Amino acid sequence: MTTIPPHPPHRSSLGRAYVDQLAQQAPPGDPTAGVLEKAGLAPFRDRFLAGPAFLAEPERDTVARDLRIVYDLLRSLPDRLHDGDLTTLAGAVGMDARQCALITRSARTGSLLPLGRGDLYHDGTGFKLLEFNITSALGGFWNADLNRAMLAHPPLRSFVREHALDYHDTLASIVRTIRAECAEVIPTDRPPVVAVVDTEENFAAVGDRFVVFAAMLADHGVEGVACHLGEFTYPNGQPTVDGRAVDVVVRYFLVEDLSDATSAALLEPLLTAVEQGRVGLFSRLDAELYGNKGTLAMLSDDRHRDRFDAAELACIDRVLPWTRYVRPLATAPDGSRTDLLGYAHAHQHELVLKPTLLHGGHGVVPGWTVDPAEWDKHVSSAMDGPYVLQQRVRPTADPFPDGTGGVQDLVVNWGVFLDKDGYAGAFVRASTDPEVGVVSFGAGARTGCVFHGGWAQGSAAGRAAPQRTRRR
Repeated sequence: MTTIPPHPPHRSSLGRAYVDQLAQQAPPGDPTAGVLEKAGLAPFRDRFLAGPAFLAEPERDTVARDLRIVYDLLRSLPDRLHDGDLTTLAGAVGMDARQCALITRSARTGSLLPLGRGDLYHDGTGFKLLEFNITSALGGFWNADLNRAMLAHPPLRSFVREHALDYHDTLASIVRTIRAECAEVIPTDRPPVVAVVDTEENFAAVGDRFVVFAAMLADHGVEGVACHLGEFTYPNGQPTVDGRAVDVVVRYFLVEDLSDATSAALLEPLLTAVEQGRVGLFSRLDAELYGNKGTLAMLSDDRHRDRFDAAELACIDRVLPWTRYVRPLATAPDGSRTDLLGYAHAHQHELVLKPTLLHGGHGVVPGWTVDPAEWDKHVSSAMDGPYVLQQRVRPTADPFPDGTGGVQDLVVNWGVFLDKDGYAGAFVRASTDPEVGVVSFGAGARTGCVFHGGWAQGSAAGRAAPQRTRRR
């Protein structure tokens, strides 16, 4: 019988201090209800936490530094492991021939600057990186709107001032990265027209998010439009939507969406326009080659340790849980060579099975959520395929207001953004269930914003005055 160790104590002294202050100063009830109503966020109230999460300044700086090291290591993998061959690396992480060809073709156009979101748990000693989403298709871009809205709550505004806290506008970082990556095609005499684009199938399901994203771009000097690939026309080769010539396409379709001939046919004239310099593509398709669970397994694999220097290895050991491709033989966490099926069977409650290419928690099987026979079947079926096994990380609990005047301990999945300048904001997803397999919206998690230490004079948080918000 597996013995499950107790969960570590609270991570955040700031979080504890905030809920203690609320107990002394705030009347019972949900402190965000009126705030969200005024901010136009009321329709989403059931998805939001009743208070923010907090990052102390040293934590913020450390996790941003580690994410940048990991980002640079991932970008270096073609040279370090595959003699610079992107096709070989793409095949190794599970991409099919069509996807491999698209990856290598896209990598020859434009630039690719640092931008991504690490999904992390804090285990009581530090942040552990579960996944690194290196792509333009990033959720959580709205985080600063929630920061601004919640600052209308007097106890939080007072707490932010007292502890010199701040927040980062992630969407502003995204727009700066768009302008930098696509500088050659962005006009200088007018706001650029930026299309937020997905496949027709995905747009039908979540297109409302892209409409929100496109509307938010107006606050950053950009004319946004949301559409799917099938809505483009190409007069004289120029991508056009509703009669408007598009300067930049913000890509929300993923490589995993492009394995069929229909999607490839819709994408072809767009890629041709990118190659001809008519439109910018943000981000290049090869971004997902680096933001892949399989490439994290390559960093974690003992067989590759001689490819990294001491500082790089220290970062890998500090932030990456043990992660291995599902192959007959592998090295166990103690470095010994082991039969992986046998190891997975014996350590079921300490392992998570993940597909390398799917996103949003799809296809993930936490070992402790299924019975032994089902677990063994999943692992056996994944053998020699595009799957990894990852060591389970037990997240610490953070204290949050419960919306009724009390406090609740929640386990937190941190989404920490990185751009070329470092830390680019964060948001959290949190669950009341310490045994939840994946802390995600699909598993009932709620979301919240993050305030961090290190107040900059003149910042929105330092002024504690919520900025204009838009009706959703």
